[in-house]
Amino acid sequence: MGMSVIITTAEADDAEQILKLQYLGYQSEAELYGDWAIEPLTQTLESLRTELTGQYVLVARLGEEIVGTVRGEVGPDGAGRIGRLVVHPRMQRHGLGGRLLEALEQRLAEDGAVTSYRLFTGHRSLGNLRLYARQGYRQTTVEQISGRLTLVHLEKPAGTPLAATA
Repeated sequence: MGMSVIITTAEADDAEQILKLQYLGYQSEAELYGDWAIEPLTQTLESLRTELTGQYVLVARLGEEIVGTVRGEVGPDGAGRIGRLVVHPRMQRHGLGGRLLEALEQRLAEDGAVTSYRLFTGHRSLGNLRLYARQGYRQTTVEQISGRLTLVHLEKPAGTPLAATA
């Protein structure tokens, strides 16, 4: 019998596993954009520990191993800001990213009146863009960061049901 992936709130002692997973998961993004200095790869353990106390951080656990994570918070404008969605490479394309997004959206909505959910990804991150589109996110703006990187900002109104899947 196989183990199930369980999504829970991150604990303080999860910080090292989250940072290692983030480093592993963002390698492909760094390669895609030719930039190994992106913040997810340079974040310190202390900085991550601070985020664990100031934001919602969810983890997907397979037994004792953290195989996915996402974080977010509700801004003063009522928008749920979502970031750092990462799934272990061997666990990708099995719906875990979508499950993490949905769980975080629910958690943010429990925190108060959320008007929308916002996130961003790089323009070359086609898998991410497909996932977000399936989850109901739509492009709002495009921001040129450098000659190699353009950020695609996406948003979804709160309470938007997912499209029916076949």
